[in-house]
Amino acid sequence: MARRVDASAGTPATVALVTAGVAFTPHAYEHDPRASAYGLEAAEKLGVPPERVFKTLVAVVDGGLAVGIVPANAQLDLKALAAAVGGKRAEMADPAVAERRTGYVVGGISPIGQKTALPTVLDESAILCETVLVSGGKRGLDLELAPDDLLAVTGGRYAPIARGR
Repeated sequence: MARRVDASAGTPATVALVTAGVAFTPHAYEHDPRASAYGLEAAEKLGVPPERVFKTLVAVVDGGLAVGIVPANAQLDLKALAAAVGGKRAEMADPAVAERRTGYVVGGISPIGQKTALPTVLDESAILCETVLVSGGKRGLDLELAPDDLLAVTGGRYAPIARGR
């Protein structure tokens, strides 16, 4: 997989991957501002099965923030995310808080290169994929990389945190 980055695709996520020496491929697409399911939109526009496109969700777990990364066609199991990070209770974070702490806008929150490093959990279904796509740090940009590399660069771990696949 090539590490191709053009100036228009430069985000904190791509910078972090280049700095870490992680191979990735950026995939840009024309974001529709009316779209509300960003991961499913990316899958459709890029022609990739939604189980390979992962959405990044920020949750509050026992008062602290954590990141759950699940397939675009699934939902985040908040109880499972809480357990995966050693907590008891979780709820989705306020979008403004998620944006402030990650440095990204909703719909473009990348698990990579966040302003504040947060505990990160990738759904175990990613193990079945040679590569996965995650947000590149802005709407209309996804990054394709190996799931183990995603965990290495985020300091994350695998756990069964998705439901409804």
